[in-house]
Amino acid sequence: MDAKNRFETKVTFALSRLEWLGFLTVSLVLAFQHRTEIRWAVFILLFVMIDVIGYLPGAIAFRRSPDRRVPRGCYVAYNLMHSLVTAGVLAGAWALFVRPEWALLALPIHLMGDRALFGNSLKPFGVAFEPETTPAFLMFEQRYRSSVDSGEFGTARTSMNDTEDTDAVRA
Repeated sequence: MDAKNRFETKVTFALSRLEWLGFLTVSLVLAFQHRTEIRWAVFILLFVMIDVIGYLPGAIAFRRSPDRRVPRGCYVAYNLMHSLVTAGVLAGAWALFVRPEWALLALPIHLMGDRALFGNSLKPFGVAFEPETTPAFLMFEQRYRSSVDSGEFGTARTSMNDTEDTDAVRA
């Protein structure tokens, strides 16, 4: 995956999940080491808040929708609450205005758990709110695998911009 090819193969996705698992493990070890110092009510509140605000409204809307579409606001809420940036801002504000504390580990534990254990990350608008493979991605993945297996990867044109760039070089 790179800035021009924004997708992950099964192997690169597994490697990303392995990295997230490392961060989850560090967070869990710290929580275990400081378990007597954690205000557990705060920990549980922070842990649950992410899904109460960011996931449950979209999940309910998805299940109630006859066409499985949810309002864009559900995606925005999910992405906002499941963002490491949001977690960092929240933890920083909490440390500044309340106090620094080990209960804040609930944030990376939740987010890294979602990513490492469930493979969930941020949600783009163009896919179903709940995980399901789109036919377009399935077709792309099959074509990609075929080009890799045949040794043609790196030579296939993937967009009109590639065609235009090639035509401009020939001119």
